[in-house]
Amino acid sequence: MKIPIFTDEAATQGGWHGLALRTAFAHRGHEAVFVELQDCMIDLSEQAPKLFIPDFDRLPPVAFVRGVAAGSLQQVITRLNILHMLKMQGVYIYNDAKSIERTVDKGMTSFLLKQHGIASPATWVCESRQLAHKIIETQVTKHQSLVIKPLFGSQGKGVRMLNVESPMPLPRDAFVDGVYYLQNLIETGEYRHDYRVFVVNYQAVAAMQRSGEGWLHNVAQGAKCQRVADQEICDLAIQAASAVGIDYCGVDIIRDQHGKLWVLEVNSIPAWRGLQSVCDENIAQILVDDLLSKYNDL
Repeated sequence: MKIPIFTDEAATQGGWHGLALRTAFAHRGHEAVFVELQDCMIDLSEQAPKLFIPDFDRLPPVAFVRGVAAGSLQQVITRLNILHMLKMQGVYIYNDAKSIERTVDKGMTSFLLKQHGIASPATWVCESRQLAHKIIETQVTKHQSLVIKPLFGSQGKGVRMLNVESPMPLPRDAFVDGVYYLQNLIETGEYRHDYRVFVVNYQAVAAMQRSGEGWLHNVAQGAKCQRVADQEICDLAIQAASAVGIDYCGVDIIRDQHGKLWVLEVNSIPAWRGLQSVCDENIAQILVDDLLSKYNDL
């Protein structure tokens, strides 16, 4: 079977993650091909709609989504629509567009976590700079620091702390793309780390502790990784994955100074290179086997 891996790194042969997935598919006797969604085409010139994927004469039975390239709003919507349309035409998409939409938007992720009663930090999302200032002023009176994050973003890029003692001014609208996503900072006290749990088919396959130099603990920013086995953390990650409804994901969890666990984010296109460095399980193979199992069960 020939399977597309949709990636934003086709020029570099899918990067480290893409190559790991291609090897895992090969171990099961399947050929994986790296494709960028922007190279696909929607053809609505005839009675029946058609979708064209480079290097494919016909639609594949399954597709793995490893990356959706950034672009204008119209470009991103078109790329996600291709995933939606492929699913409508019978292709099993792993993770599908709905799951990606729910998690790439931190506001929607936070909403779903709250709706399902999962512990997550107090969060506000608004477009009004005036409202954002009022939220900050209210929290400062409560001696509560805030974190401002890009609504769409990963690896800790663009994340800033608004500290009670020396609050930074709000970034201008252009730097947050016109949307303010504000979240209470979880005070961790002696717990100077967070956790990443990799969940596949609602099972926690591996978890690690990430320790950074400052208050951010992203591996992409130099955090050190250590394997952990904590059932409470894993159970919370599974609850978070269930709340958003997703094939696989990376769940970020933090413990506050009183020992309570909080879910910070759910990532639908998670990296696992750091986690793979501290665990024996072949994560790429687990992902591929889960996808193939679900295809066989259709």
